[in-house]
Amino acid sequence: MICGFKDLSLIDYPGHMASVVFVGGCNFRCPFCHNRTLVLSPDEIKHLDIDEITGRMKDAKTFIDAVVITGGEPTIWKDLESFIEKVKALGLKVKLDTNGSRPDVIKNLLAKGLLDYIAMDIKTSFERYHKASGVNINPKLIKESITLIKESGVEHEFRTTCVPGLTDEADIRQISNYLGKNEHYTLQQFRPETTIDPWYEEVKAFSAGDMLQFQDAAAEAGLKVKVI
Repeated sequence: MICGFKDLSLIDYPGHMASVVFVGGCNFRCPFCHNRTLVLSPDEIKHLDIDEITGRMKDAKTFIDAVVITGGEPTIWKDLESFIEKVKALGLKVKLDTNGSRPDVIKNLLAKGLLDYIAMDIKTSFERYHKASGVNINPKLIKESITLIKESGVEHEFRTTCVPGLTDEADIRQISNYLGKNEHYTLQQFRPETTIDPWYEEVKAFSAGDMLQFQDAAAEAGLKVKVI
């Protein structure tokens, strides 16, 4: 289900002017997530008609050349593939934001040539994944998605939200070493607002100095790192 739409974004798809589609629902329960209603109560949000959204994209083609599909978690949406096909039929590029928990879906979309860019979140080190994701996810699925994306030939990036208590320098080093050299890796500073677990609304975010330390740790592994 589509629970939100932004006609124009200049920051969500690097190098492109894009519309953004927000898919409701998620199979993770990351305690620090700030999209609480979108994840927990998507049925309380007005659902947008697919044909209406693709119509708005068609009208916007004079100033957009791409669409970002984010969430929630888009790969749990049963209409994802058919929706992307409609977007591609408009001549628009597609960027997918995903938590990497469903490598089978990612593999299928890649095999059909439906993705132009993938941004995958890596929550923390693999042995602590259940804490950061809020569910008992098998880390092998996350690793499989990472490999699929790295070997896809499709433009991509990996991202980690740095949350006190869930991500530290050792976690960043483990992730970085697993990704390997020359991968694009974005470190995002945690924002303590409207989180799924209200306790995290009181957590003090990492300092700028802390984030630079994490950046240095990732860069030592040969990654192309940026901090936001």
